[in-house]
This record gives sequence, structure tokens and C-alpha cells, in this order.
Amino acid sequence: MTSLDKPTQNAPDAPQDAKAVTEAALFEAFGGVRGTVETVLPGLLFVTIYTINKDLHLSAIAALGVALLLVAVRLVMRDTLKHAFSGVFGVAFGVVFAMMTGKARDFYLPGMLYTLGLALAYIITAIAGVPLIGLILGPVFKENLSWRTRNPGRKKAYTKASWAWGLILLAKCAILFPLYWWADVTQLGWVLVALKIPPFLLAVWLTWVFLAKAPPPIDVFAEMEAEEAAAKERKREAAQRPASGEQ
Repeated sequence: MTSLDKPTQNAPDAPQDAKAVTEAALFEAFGGVRGTVETVLPGLLFVTIYTINKDLHLSAIAALGVALLLVAVRLVMRDTLKHAFSGVFGVAFGVVFAMMTGKARDFYLPGMLYTLGLALAYIITAIAGVPLIGLILGPVFKENLSWRTRNPGRKKAYTKASWAWGLILLAKCAILFPLYWWADVTQLGWVLVALKIPPFLLAVWLTWVFLAKAPPPIDVFAEMEAEEAAAKERKREAAQRPASGEQ
């Protein structure tokens, strides 16, 4: 194994550094508190208004409006838009489904189907040896796909985390889909809002636990920069040799 094949060696305070880096990466990848609020707020507004007046159109317009407002705020503040945009698309699909069928419960159906598909994706990719959470977090940690072949400890951690995400989301679906068919709209809506944050926090916490105990990531970007610097140095030395030989 070459030096480039080994995870970066850490100083005595490496465990603390690894945990801090993992926390920062998870915060960036999943949006932190603000991203969570942007995910929850449109659905919360929809179910609140619908509970009060049973007006599908007003509830849908209000939910979409607040989602667009959150995007506008990010544009003004020049922040990253991925979490706000994902919220807008999710709300927009829900509004379209509900308006097409005339059933308020269908506002939630696209998000539920997405959750089910995401759960299956986490589990299938974990079984296939390319865990989805590694594909998501690899670029954030600047390791890309190096964990697949060069850092087996991190691959194992990503696999465990993907299983955790998949099973947690499947459990969430096992609660929501029966409610979709048998409960009324307000019951479904409030349960869905209640299940937005706790399962997410549990999955993020388990991911943090697995990765904090794993070997540190291999910074492939730093490796490429080092290789480029070494190549330039070799070229400089080669260019100087003929000049020194002529003297």
C-alpha cells in the first residue's frame, strides 16, 4: 500500500477533529436547522389551514406560497438553494396531485412515495456495495469515491448508515401509508408533520456515530493538488539541469 492509499494520519486530538469535521459535513449535507424548518413549514401550514377551514385551495396556495417565500429569502441572502428548492418542488407536486384529484390527502402522496423510494434506494445500494449515504457525503468530505476501494472502514460505516436511513424511512412509511388509506386528512397531516423531524434526527445521529468511529476520509483533492505541485517541481528541476550542465 502506498502512502496515498492510506487514510491521513492524525494528531493526538484527531478523534475530536474527526467528530467536528463529521458534524460540519452532516450539517452541510442535510441543511441543518434552517433546512429542516424549510422542509417542515409548508406542510405544517397546509395541515393547519385545512384543519381550521377544510379549504383545499387555500391550504395548497398557502403552502406553496411559503415555500416560494423561503426560496426568495435565500436568493436575497445569497445562500445555497438546494434545500429550499427541494421543498418547493415537493410542495408543488403535492399541490398538483391534490388539485387533480380534488382530495386533500393527495397533497401528501408525492412526498410519501418519495420517502418510500428513498428508503429502498438506501437499502438496495447498501446491499450492492455502493451505499447511497457514501455517494452523498463523499464529495462533502472531499473523498469522492475513494472510500469504496481505499478506505474499507469508511465503506463499512457508510453501509451501516445507509441501512439505518433505509430502515428508519421504511418504518415511517409503515405508519403513514395505512393512515393515507384509513385516517382522515387532518390526522394524516399532523402525524406526517410529527414524523418529519424525529426520524430524520435519529438517522443523522446514527450516521454521525458510525462515521465518527470510522477512519478519517482520504482527501483526494489534496492528493491531486500535491501531485500537480510535484509534477511542476519535476519539470522545473528538469529544465534547470541542461543549464547547469553547460556551465
